[in-house]
Amino acid sequence: MTIARDSRTKSYIDDATVDGTAVTLYTCPPNCKSHMSLLYIGNSGANASDIQVSWYRAEDTETHNILAGKNLAVGEFIQWSNAFIVLEPGDYISFTPSATGGAGIPHIDCFCTVEEFFLPQQAGRVQ
Repeated sequence: MTIARDSRTKSYIDDATVDGTAVTLYTCPPNCKSHMSLLYIGNSGANASDIQVSWYRAEDTETHNILAGKNLAVGEFIQWSNAFIVLEPGDYISFTPSATGGAGIPHIDCFCTVEEFFLPQQAGRVQ
């Protein structure tokens, strides 16, 4: 059974250019649940870099690694699609480059596509 709800689909993009510094790609807004259907990470820098992708779960106040220690060579990318991650209000996805080769400056690009489902009409209900 499909339940129609107000929603919108958006894409977000950001890049990381400092080793060891996390960049928040997407945060699920209040009164929403989000389905992240695409997550793309690519190395457009001049050197290989390790990448970590993390999911902060606001309800548990815990961070979990989706990917950790993956080395991306120059021009290499990772793409997750054909499934989705369900994010609750306050959850966020971040990514962090590290160990960039040759003491170089990392340049990791990351983008995602999400559908945000607005749930204000369900205030007080168990979701």
